Amino acid sequence: MKRYSMMTIGASAVALVAVATLGSGPVYAKGDDASEKRVTLHATLSELNGSGASGTATAVVKNQKIEQIDVHATGVTSGVPHAQHIHYGEQALNECPTLALDADHDGRVNTVEGIPAYGPVVVSLNTTGDTTPASFLDVTRFPVAADGSYHYSRSNIEFTDVAGTGYPGAGGLGTAKQIADSIRDGEGVLVIHGVDYDGNGTYNFSDPEGASELDPALPAEATDPAVCGVLERH
Repeated sequence: MKRYSMMTIGASAVALVAVATLGSGPVYAKGDDASEKRVTLHATLSELNGSGASGTATAVVKNQKIEQIDVHATGVTSGVPHAQHIHYGEQALNECPTLALDADHDGRVNTVEGIPAYGPVVVSLNTTGDTTPASFLDVTRFPVAADGSYHYSRSNIEFTDVAGTGYPGAGGLGTAKQIADSIRDGEGVLVIHGVDYDGNGTYNFSDPEGASELDPALPAEATDPAVCGVLERH
């Protein structure tokens, strides 16, 4: 049986890094009052696809930067990486998906099927390095769970311009400011991926899930969403 490995998915991610992302840094509007631009957001992460996983997340956002974000996940598969992102789309529902979006009626919601609910990736919550959508599948830099849980913490993540986010104009480009403003308004959705459907402790290509819709070289278990929660203001 062909099995998932970090080496395999890391190599495959190289072919996928050309996702829609433009720009390299935030642009601050003149006259913005920084004290009014800082908000704290919280999310309760609930299971998707029968993963049995759950968690919480807290993010402090100021202007076009995530000053601090903490994610705690439990009930996830140990020993394998879990891709995690903040999603947002101007035309998305900006909520977690349900089986109503299961277009092929296979009993699960894959990543693409969930996009109308949570929107495209705007931030990759990697442990090191680049955090733009270009790194959305570089799981060699995503958290690996131990004993079914992990805690992720990172600071100073800058929002960037991201194409394909549904704004009017060429390519649906959303600017860093537009995206950050929407996240501050409570429209960002945090999704953690990776579901061990057959319970064998790894990601593989076993039926019926087979390969990921994102790349046939990847197993669906590695990319299907496992938990989801909306980053809301309280």
